[in-house]
Amino acid sequence: MNRKTRIATALTSLGLAMAMLAGCTSGQAAAADKGEKLDTLRLGYFATVTHAPALVGVEKGFLQKELGTTALKTEVFNAGPAAIEALSAGAIDAAYIGPNPAINTFIKSGGASARVIAGATSGGASLVVRDGITSTADLKGKTLATPQLGNTQDVALRTWLDSKGLKTSVTGGGDVTITPTENAQTLTLFKDGKLDGAWLPEPWASRLVVEAGAHVLQDERDLWPGGKFPTTVLLVSTDFADKHPDAVKELVAGHLDSLDWIAKNPTELGGVVNSALQKATGKPLADEVLTKSLANVSFSADPNAKAFATLVKNGVTAGTQTKGSIDGLFDLTALNAALKERNEATVDDGGLGTKK
Repeated sequence: MNRKTRIATALTSLGLAMAMLAGCTSGQAAAADKGEKLDTLRLGYFATVTHAPALVGVEKGFLQKELGTTALKTEVFNAGPAAIEALSAGAIDAAYIGPNPAINTFIKSGGASARVIAGATSGGASLVVRDGITSTADLKGKTLATPQLGNTQDVALRTWLDSKGLKTSVTGGGDVTITPTENAQTLTLFKDGKLDGAWLPEPWASRLVVEAGAHVLQDERDLWPGGKFPTTVLLVSTDFADKHPDAVKELVAGHLDSLDWIAKNPTELGGVVNSALQKATGKPLADEVLTKSLANVSFSADPNAKAFATLVKNGVTAGTQTKGSIDGLFDLTALNAALKERNEATVDDGGLGTKK
């Protein structure tokens, strides 16, 4: 072997060694990144009774306790579409949210945007109207409000009206005009006689009844088998879940801690929820409103996945959602693992679980 050949061979060997070392270092770095502790988890939720698991989790410190050294940063939203915008933009990592916005982002992204990791709340939504409206026929030509176009209550109202032969439009008009309005503004407009009613989550439905003289025309529970329908679920962005699986487990654990506390402390729940609402909105609920609101909801980690096929159809009927598959919308892996550890029954994804 001549000198040039020996040099070339040596350089080749050195290159291979460096490549192997680089690969090893890269792999170690990747492993380190995957295991690196997350600094902050950014969580969105609403200042509503239907988000009591979030309110309790924040107020009682259950979520922060499970997250350990990861700081919990929260942001309060009025409705689901706004929270989805923040989730899609990377401004938040997870959100307590209604099922229809969760479905909508999943379908729009081709299944890439987010995953439902747990259920939270069932019930707690109604159509409340002014005096003089006693039947569906009385709604023709009237103006109703919902929290936001495409949110879960907006879809419910449009679908219900369609089933009664009353047409609506997402751009306004139709047999019944629907005006998406921020919840607090809805109460003001109703008091001023500028709205005839609204399909709202709790406590807003009860606030219109107690504070503004409205009455319930349709309780959404009466439209679902057994009175059970998903109102709030816990959603995480897929990117966040892939990068921080341990944080997802901790978030689920804190969520379950909240649900356990709610189940064991029914007499204390109102006070904790009211304290959290006062911090979020600057004003507590009247006792009558709080009692009425809590009587209309139930809480569970089961997301009632089997109801989501109906919710998809409702969104299409309402005109707020395109057709699409929700196969893979749920990832209940962390939830069911945590439930097993607690010797509690696991929950079903309705055949809509993510395929890993």
